[in-house]
Amino acid sequence: MEYKEFKEAVIRIAAKMQIAEYELYYEESESASVEIYQEEVKGYGTENRMGVGLRCIVDGKAGYASTENLTEEEAASLIARALDNARSIESEEKSFLHEKGDVYAAGAEMDETVPTGTELMDMALGVQKEMYQADSRVSDGTQTYTTYTRGCCALYNSNGLDLEDRTAYGVCLGMALVAEGGELYDGSKRKTGRLQDFDIRDIAAEAVEDAVSTIGAGSVPSGKYTVVFSNKAMATLLQTYSDIFSAEQAQKGMSLLAGKEGEEIAADIVTIVDDPRYEDGIIKRTFDGEGVAAYAKNVVEKGVLSTLLHNLKTAANAGVKTTGNASRASYASVVGVSPFTFYIQPGQEPDLLAAAGDGIYVTEMMGLHAGANPVTGDFSLSSGGFLIADGKKSAPVKNFTVSGNFFTLLKEIEKVGADLEFIRGKYGSPSVLVRNLAVAGK
Repeated sequence: MEYKEFKEAVIRIAAKMQIAEYELYYEESESASVEIYQEEVKGYGTENRMGVGLRCIVDGKAGYASTENLTEEEAASLIARALDNARSIESEEKSFLHEKGDVYAAGAEMDETVPTGTELMDMALGVQKEMYQADSRVSDGTQTYTTYTRGCCALYNSNGLDLEDRTAYGVCLGMALVAEGGELYDGSKRKTGRLQDFDIRDIAAEAVEDAVSTIGAGSVPSGKYTVVFSNKAMATLLQTYSDIFSAEQAQKGMSLLAGKEGEEIAADIVTIVDDPRYEDGIIKRTFDGEGVAAYAKNVVEKGVLSTLLHNLKTAANAGVKTTGNASRASYASVVGVSPFTFYIQPGQEPDLLAAAGDGIYVTEMMGLHAGANPVTGDFSLSSGGFLIADGKKSAPVKNFTVSGNFFTLLKEIEKVGADLEFIRGKYGSPSVLVRNLAVAGK
């Protein structure tokens, strides 16, 4: 049974059972992936996923159930399970369904070109070959991955909402391993977007250069440094601490931004945007996980916290309107809160290294799960990068620890670069300059 038929079955059974409030959330995706090792195909696989989640609301309490089995019998069972779960909830918090009336943006234009397995292999083999040719020191252990994914999410509720979004994107990851002086150095380049827009030579060259640039890296003396976080490094920090902007976390006492709307929480050159339809984003959404029309908003504007991110429940708790940021990790998940495409707005500074004078250019941070506290904002992260000398990138450095606090860092950003870059297509930032950060090295 297709989703549309299953939806009609649920509608029919719910009507017979006189269920007034319910919501269906459907997801499907198909993907193909290729792994290349030593210029040979090491792996090729395809995956298809599909499932439906049902949310029934009884006396304000939401019960969830999910299935991958789309049959008439399962539709009845799904409803029964969701109802039982709703009736067993003891929490006094109320859940809501969205009403009709929003104006939705047009769906993203879909590229209907689906690559064949051979085309994915050819691209990955091409990148692998280019990496080996780029430098004679490129060694075995160098790998390339390519994937293509297309998918659909749909939402229907008893208030008459009937919505659908579609996505399609490719990923190519070149991972170069370079040998020099008995040591191995790794580097990578990841490209996300339309496969036909990928330049395999650029991907290969940047992956190899990323590895070669770290040859001979040493550590640095401990001390206080002017630090320039690269765009990718700062985007990684933003991703790590993105939950502090969630009203759900704030209402659980897990965010220090609770009640800080309207207050200055960052330097006045910092604006943080959440945009579900960012022009260069890989996944564009017209509605959130509850069917609310998704829209762009400045979460932080010129240093001031404009809003936390809300779904219907958190908005009702706070006495405000939802920001359309209800999320679901999957069709089987409960409704939460998360950003769409979340990024620090780029500035006008063309060269932060020149502005820094002397310091450290941090391009890589590791141990984020253990070394970053998402509640207090404290972090102590093993890092790598380059020295900055006389305003220019100098010798590579590694095995040093950068320590600080994310809330403090936001306030102490002195300059914002113009080089906006995204990681995994969702979290983005330009480079930023911060002075007097603690660095522990040799």
